[in-house]
Amino acid sequence: MTHQQISHYRLVSQKLYKTSKSSPQEIVHHLGAMQAQDYAMAKWAIGSRCDATEAAIEETINSAKIIRTHILRPTWHFVSADDIYWMLDLSAPQVKRFTASAAKKYGYDAKKLDQTNMAIEKLLSGNNHLTRDEIMQELNIKKMSSDDFLSAAIMMNAELDGLVCNGKMKGKQITYSLLEERVGKPKNKLRKEEALAKLAKRYFESHGPATLPDFSWWSGFSPTTCKIAVNAIELQLNSVEIDNQVYWFGKAISDVTNFRESVHFLPAFDEILISYKTREASILSEHQAKAFTNNGIFKPIILENGKVIGMWKRTIKKDHAKIETQFFDITENEKKTALFEGIQSFENYLGTKIIIE
Repeated sequence: MTHQQISHYRLVSQKLYKTSKSSPQEIVHHLGAMQAQDYAMAKWAIGSRCDATEAAIEETINSAKIIRTHILRPTWHFVSADDIYWMLDLSAPQVKRFTASAAKKYGYDAKKLDQTNMAIEKLLSGNNHLTRDEIMQELNIKKMSSDDFLSAAIMMNAELDGLVCNGKMKGKQITYSLLEERVGKPKNKLRKEEALAKLAKRYFESHGPATLPDFSWWSGFSPTTCKIAVNAIELQLNSVEIDNQVYWFGKAISDVTNFRESVHFLPAFDEILISYKTREASILSEHQAKAFTNNGIFKPIILENGKVIGMWKRTIKKDHAKIETQFFDITENEKKTALFEGIQSFENYLGTKIIIE
């Protein structure tokens, strides 16, 4: 394997080749956790890897087969219901450091957060699904600022404690519900070492070829901790050394050589970019500032044969969706007809006509 081939192998490991039919839940389970703060785009991140429509994916989320919560890093992720408890047990302590610090600025220490959790539990008990604003109103907690950092910290703390997760959508609004009413608790818990090894294996099989620093960035754990996890599973993975850097990947993709031409219109914050600490394998350094910012805002991207060649924007209208494109290289405009064949899956996903401008 060469450095240039890494992006091809990642297409396979990330299920973007669609070599086998997968359900939305199977996609999320395979990838372990998918960043999901942009809810609409996060649904397309699943849809781009399977043949499900947006409505079908939303139903999978509403029925709690896929859970949306804060996990791994202090941001929203999609996680399979099968993985939610062991992954929370593993990563919540490290993420809670951020929420504890944020809440403390508003006079909420650990004791007060626990008291607030008890009040939230009473509100949501009995399969109640309430928005964050509705919960805060019931708790008589007023917005502290336009950004409302206090209520965000309170709800994130409740998520990390395993109390709440996403509920059913209320129109276009996100709701919260009790996690245990959505997903039953497993009988057995994994030890931390077992959970770390499981997370590492899941990451490298679904995101590889990737490096230890990549896994550290994605998981939120320190390089030292990640090194212990990789050492525990190295015989279950394949690896290759390129430019003095070791890349780990699953054994299932080790013999993939028949790479075909492919175009993907991928969403903002897609795992193909955001799940790696360094991203030169998929996008040239000189184009990176156009695709994502230093403060972590990732734009929707156009991927050709594993390489980012531009960005796209979609605007949903009443009876169609409008797609606008911006290519890095002027010569890409000459390939528009071929490239736009890659938007067909998005049209099927939305179930509406697409007009390209």
